[in-house]
Amino acid sequence: MALAPTAKVVLGSIAFGIFWILAVFPAVPFLPIGRTAGSLLGAMLMVMFRVTSPEEAYAAIDLQILGLLFGTMVVSVFLERADMFKHLGKLLSWKSRGGTDLLCRVCLISAISSALFTNDTCCVVLTEFILKIARQNNLPPQPFLLALASSANIGSSATPIGNPQNLVIAVQSRISFGKFLFGIFPAMLIGIFVNTGILLMYYWKLLSNEKDVEVAVVDTTDGVAQPYVTSHRFSPATMSHITSSQEWNADAILLCSSINGDAGHVETLRNRISSSESDIHSGVNGKADSKMALNGKKEAETAFLASTRKEEGLSSKRFERNGSFMNGTKNDYSFHSFEEKEAPMERWKVLLWNGCVYLVTTAMLMSLLMGLNMSWSAISAALALIVLDFKDARPCLEKVSYSLLIFFCGMFITVDGFNKTGIPSALWDFMEPYARIDTATGTAVLAVVILFLSNVASNVPTVLLLGARVAASAAEISPGQETRAWLILAWVSTVAGNLSLLGSAANLIVCEQARRSQSYGYNLSFLTHLRFGFPSTIIVTAVGLILMGIY
Repeated sequence: MALAPTAKVVLGSIAFGIFWILAVFPAVPFLPIGRTAGSLLGAMLMVMFRVTSPEEAYAAIDLQILGLLFGTMVVSVFLERADMFKHLGKLLSWKSRGGTDLLCRVCLISAISSALFTNDTCCVVLTEFILKIARQNNLPPQPFLLALASSANIGSSATPIGNPQNLVIAVQSRISFGKFLFGIFPAMLIGIFVNTGILLMYYWKLLSNEKDVEVAVVDTTDGVAQPYVTSHRFSPATMSHITSSQEWNADAILLCSSINGDAGHVETLRNRISSSESDIHSGVNGKADSKMALNGKKEAETAFLASTRKEEGLSSKRFERNGSFMNGTKNDYSFHSFEEKEAPMERWKVLLWNGCVYLVTTAMLMSLLMGLNMSWSAISAALALIVLDFKDARPCLEKVSYSLLIFFCGMFITVDGFNKTGIPSALWDFMEPYARIDTATGTAVLAVVILFLSNVASNVPTVLLLGARVAASAAEISPGQETRAWLILAWVSTVAGNLSLLGSAANLIVCEQARRSQSYGYNLSFLTHLRFGFPSTIIVTAVGLILMGIY
């Protein structure tokens, strides 16, 4: 493809440059508007500069990718409600045997979960768990944060739903879910082991020598940090900390009244109980013993309750049969019957709901493996969960990252406009003779180009710019080479995210989540990540390419 007219090339390059700066550095001082607004700005400039027409801009938006991304995000929201990620967190700390064992678990669990639930979601929900577990075991958080981010990136390469660039590749290449999985899974599995080995080599001494770190006191009975309790409704059977029978009687009457529908008269009841107690104290002689006073108080309270119930049209004989609040197991039943009946029912509802979420998610994965349309499969699973929830879906839908969807819309338009300038085609025409995948040297050159562009222009724009051209070049060799070219692009562009802190969104999520954590804050620096990320990325990428060449 020849270059467009000079004015179109210059203006299109300016629009793409603005988009790139705001996508890679979203908080630049001169225009701190963020990635999402930056992608919309780049798209708008492409249309304003007449690099692309409004009709072409709308056509550039890939609805299949947006639908697949939306569906998987909704399913992830319901999986979080079903405690899927809390169970993953428990696996990290279950019978842990030291720092090295914990590091291996982090690598394995983050890789598997990111392949099924996207790397960004995995990093969002597991960062706090990992920080907490590291602190409670007097271990430095640095190796575990690097293990989470790098393993999530590597693990997400195995499936089309693992990360955004794989979504683009799966839709454009029309490679089935199963073929995608079996094509990259061996490289992903060995890559995880290699990455874990590099981490152990770097931090073996640090993990073996535990530091004395002050650990925050956290309730970990259910595997997660518990928030401070601001209010709690105590049951009389568990209120051993209250020693005054007077307070016990008052709270018991108020609790029974609220259960039976008298919540609106709580203050009146409290005042009348206080007045009855003052009458008892005034009528008791100073020489009377405490036992007589207690009996008089009980009689007054029983008479008060009987008169209250009579005013409501209920028989006082019913209360005489039940007797005093202080005597017998029948009184305990009057306090606990409601909770005893409701608690098992609530547990069964939770178990049934969680089972439905896992069943629908499994059905979605099976439909993807069977080769059904990925976008509609994900949307169908999301809608099935919304219907089964039988509630207003707005709270769940509000958790969807619409800013990410809008970012993709702007990016599609911006990249399509930049393609119309002819610059990407001219660069590929120059590199194609040296980057053909039918030779080991050509595969290595192609991998270096993808690594470089993925860290400079980000991996999703790199896939949009190079994908069709790399596939067309490979198709000239053979149809099988075309599929292999798409898989190489998916593998290299995903693992490239581990090279630097800015290489992928998952890295930035882990860094920001760790830094903003109120209980276990930790700052993962750019150089710290680069010292590990650079050698790990080169070695893991090379190992994966060798395995994919054998495949």
